[in-house]
Amino acid sequence: MTATPAAAAPRRGRQPPLLLATLAAIVVGAAMLPLAYLLVRAVGADEEARDAVRLEPTLRLVLDTVLLVVGVVAVALVLGTALAWLVVRTDLPGRRAWGVALTLPLVIPSYVAALVLLGALGPKGLLQQALEPLGVERLPDLYGYDGALIALTLSTYPYVFLIAAAALRSVDISLEEAARSLGRTPLRVFLTVTLPALRPALGAAALLVALYVLADFGAVSLMQYPTLTRAVYLQYESLLDRNAAAILALVLVALAGVVVALEGRMGRRGATYRSSPGAGRRARTVQLGRKRWGASAFCATCVALFLALPLGVLAWWAIEGGSFRLAWSAAFDSAAASGSAAACAAVAAIPVALLAWRHPSRPSRFLERLAYIPNAVPGIAIALGLVYFGARYGGVLYQSLALLIFAYVVRFLPQALATTRSALDLVDPRVEEASRSLGRGSARTLVSVVLPLARPGVLAGSALVFLSAMKELPATLLLRPIGFDTLATEIWTDTSVGAYSEAAPSALLLIAVSAPLVYALSARRAWELGAPG
Repeated sequence: MTATPAAAAPRRGRQPPLLLATLAAIVVGAAMLPLAYLLVRAVGADEEARDAVRLEPTLRLVLDTVLLVVGVVAVALVLGTALAWLVVRTDLPGRRAWGVALTLPLVIPSYVAALVLLGALGPKGLLQQALEPLGVERLPDLYGYDGALIALTLSTYPYVFLIAAAALRSVDISLEEAARSLGRTPLRVFLTVTLPALRPALGAAALLVALYVLADFGAVSLMQYPTLTRAVYLQYESLLDRNAAAILALVLVALAGVVVALEGRMGRRGATYRSSPGAGRRARTVQLGRKRWGASAFCATCVALFLALPLGVLAWWAIEGGSFRLAWSAAFDSAAASGSAAACAAVAAIPVALLAWRHPSRPSRFLERLAYIPNAVPGIAIALGLVYFGARYGGVLYQSLALLIFAYVVRFLPQALATTRSALDLVDPRVEEASRSLGRGSARTLVSVVLPLARPGVLAGSALVFLSAMKELPATLLLRPIGFDTLATEIWTDTSVGAYSEAAPSALLLIAVSAPLVYALSARRAWELGAPG
């Protein structure tokens, strides 16, 4: 295994093949259809709709949204990176089991996370009821910023954990060994050598978290925290004219553009490459000594709060209500639609990622950055945009499963793109040159050399799309064919009327169906890629 600083990489071709550029442009153009709908609505807005979007309240919404994004991204980055380092690089007891348990919260929808947090820790929740005999009449409110921060951190830190763990297994360890030979401590090596090498991966993870928070409605709504997305939903629900909502959604898109631009400037610095997925030595296991038990307690606390607590509350509701109805048909529909979307998104992300990685230029980078924008558009806006175009130009595709799958791909393409691009950033361009020097053409080199090296990132992105599509609610409600139900719609139907005991089995089934894929992401692939011990 060899490492090559990005700055020393061979000069890549500036003229991309026409086919690659065309495919990337088609993918990004299709993903931008919902934005086109918002523009049509906003341009056609009358004075009344514009007056409904006043400057001062909108700026306040932007500030509140930015504060939540910054808070969740910061906590998720610190938490996810620390946990990934403990699981991958140390002698943490039971780290394989921790790797799976720490990833499982990924399958819990944000609205379910918020609901169970309120049900367990909120006023009149299960904890307060248990403490009543001790004279505790009321616990502090979880509503507002703090509750939204906890719920969204629960739903997003696994993105950082997975991507950081994959990057830790992929970076070349020779640089770390050289630093240790100079007498640096493990912490100093991590801060000065490992962390800079992880910057592209962590930048991609931070981007996914930020876009997730920007587009979230369920958690902020239940926690009663004002964000742009919540305002968009309220506008859609309260007004027959959706033009005001479209204007607010465009403000959200502009904010997402700023986030994407910041990641583009900061996330690609300091990249290093490796020449093969399995060659080279494994990283030396850091001996924690007495600190192993403190690290175990830290992991246990995270698992208790982010996994055991939600599962326990859901199980309690199901048992208390005597409801054990399992929606197997909805589970099958969810898996079929999400699996199709995951495969399509993985394939669609490849030309966009390859164009930006192999042929870096302002147009290619702009195209790549543009593909991230729809992930910040609220699901209801994406769904309404596809309804708008589907009803006019879709023909037989309108109200079909294909249109719903397309909505999933548009909504979650950035997850596949981020992980694929992060994997490509670790592929040394010199490997391509060596392959071509042996007489292989560009296409054969791509298939036989580049994509196998990037395969872990492609598969991880596909898995993330599957898990996210399983939880998607607004787009599913508006675009699903007649008689097509998913576990997300089953949960929403029950919780919307306060039937939490009825919703609990569907939520538990959603977790159970997604758990095997999470295991494959966090355990099997991990140890195949050379995690220690």
